[in-house]
Amino acid sequence: MTEIDEIASDFEFLEDWEQRYQYLTELGEALPLMPEAEKIDANRVKACMSRVWVKPHWDAQDPTKIVFNGDCDTAIIKGVVALLVRLFSGKTPAVILAMDVDDLFDRLQLAENLSPNRHVGVYAIVDVMKGQVERLAPVSVEFSPG
Repeated sequence: MTEIDEIASDFEFLEDWEQRYQYLTELGEALPLMPEAEKIDANRVKACMSRVWVKPHWDAQDPTKIVFNGDCDTAIIKGVVALLVRLFSGKTPAVILAMDVDDLFDRLQLAENLSPNRHVGVYAIVDVMKGQVERLAPVSVEFSPG
């Protein structure tokens, strides 16, 4: 089971979107604090209505992998940031860049259950995170998970 499968499975246990919103809020509350020094304009997702910051770092335990810090000033989107931080952290740049986040969003039915503006913002978060990875470690995205 992939991590996308695990996240989708977590959501399938929840009966309705009220419970899913609550779950996203709880995920956001559990997100480790992002250092204030990282909440700078260069790490901000400007296309998002909420104030969102994300920042990749090389993993101290395995320098071939990346971990992310993130934060947001709204509860539900902070939960989405927490999902994305979980999904991308601990992976190599090639794996992150090849990841099909659309599959996750489709399976969670985010498009149907977030406002259009928030939906655009969620995709902007992914774009910023992948762009940061590309700048941190330029790699070929010709990756075939095997």
